[in-house]
Amino acid sequence: MKIIGLTGSIGMGKSTTAAMFREAGIPVYDADAAVHDLYDVGGAAVGPVGEAFPGVVKDGRVDREELRQRVLGQPDELKRLNAIVHPLVGMHRVGFLKQAEADGCDWVVFDVPLLFETGGHANVDAIVVVSAPPEMQRERVLARPGMTPDRLDAILAQQTPDTEKRARAHHVVDTGQGLESARAQVTDIIAALRSAT
Repeated sequence: MKIIGLTGSIGMGKSTTAAMFREAGIPVYDADAAVHDLYDVGGAAVGPVGEAFPGVVKDGRVDREELRQRVLGQPDELKRLNAIVHPLVGMHRVGFLKQAEADGCDWVVFDVPLLFETGGHANVDAIVVVSAPPEMQRERVLARPGMTPDRLDAILAQQTPDTEKRARAHHVVDTGQGLESARAQVTDIIAALRSAT
């Protein structure tokens, strides 16, 4: 079984692209969804994150916005958080892989926003980067509730630049041309990956 690492900066259309792989019959492991589960009531990260960052646990779950405010622009705090969360996500991912293997899957997708930043690119067989023109990216992100230009700039400062991601990718999905174009690109990538194995 081979692993596709799917990544892309904020606002590039990665979640929509991941859904296209899923629709094509390839199981997708969503790292953000895994973290959401770990932060929810009863999640394995609630206790340790609450101890490391007092006040971020409210009503039995991690308040993601409060936690984001604590670590945004604070590299040491972000590193401390990642040291707690990444091993828990890793255990969660192992369960996903075992299930996919039992189901006889030939490929799976790891949807990981910080694939390069966390070194995860070293553990995949192919890298697909989702990209769009910078002005479209900003327009998409600034349309989100509560998003500001300063906050967007702070997020982008913590992410590998899009140009570098594209240069390191095996395949790029350009979402700037609309959904049907992106879907056609995904179909072509799947065909190329399968023909190469």
